[in-house]
Amino acid sequence: MKTKTKELILESAWCKGCGICVAFCPKNALELVGEKARLKTPNECILCGQCEMRCPDYAIYLKEVSL
Repeated sequence: MKTKTKELILESAWCKGCGICVAFCPKNALELVGEKARLKTPNECILCGQCEMRCPDYAIYLKEVSL
């Protein structure tokens, strides 16, 4: 039986640097660098999906992966 989990995917080519995902991250795991969002502290991300729900450009999302 395979275990499923989620992974945060950031499509930097789609990111317009609005900062909405950074503002709504409850763990402060995201940051803006060079007008693009990036995962600042990967081990702090709790995969809650707040960033995904608010990104107007669909540049950040949670992908289901099998372990």
